[in-house]
Amino acid sequence: MRNWQFWLPHPLFSLFLALLWLLMINDFSMAHALLGLVLGVAIPLVTHAFWPEEARIRRPLPLLRYLLVLLMDILRSNLVVALRILRPARHLTPGFFTYPLALEDDFAITILASTISLTPGTVSIHYDAETNTLLVHALHLEDEAEAIAGIRERYEQPLEEIFR
Repeated sequence: MRNWQFWLPHPLFSLFLALLWLLMINDFSMAHALLGLVLGVAIPLVTHAFWPEEARIRRPLPLLRYLLVLLMDILRSNLVVALRILRPARHLTPGFFTYPLALEDDFAITILASTISLTPGTVSIHYDAETNTLLVHALHLEDEAEAIAGIRERYEQPLEEIFR
């Protein structure tokens, strides 16, 4: 193991954590950026021994596309959720649905579950390894089949391409 790999065992995950911190804190300052970087380095360093294997990103260009789609979906979903909540007549139909996974890579499944939870209006609640499914809660669930197709098309298929 090279010296830098000891201090930065998962560089992409470290970058992801730092960016996630900045998105969650919703305030950019040098102090928050430095704290995000410290967390991005410290969390993988402390948890490295518990990782079963290193995830291999096979195709980085689809990863960039995935991140851009995710960012746009987060922004769009924030607006949709805000409008639904602020509307005087809230016609929300919350519901649970089971999402059947095609992914088999644990890291890719974790990324998908996190993506679902990061997108406002949906939360990934439980992963069932025996049936290879995710239990998802949606703030407004009109059509379960449409929700499943949306997740598959926008997130799972690109993740299959990235980690294949």
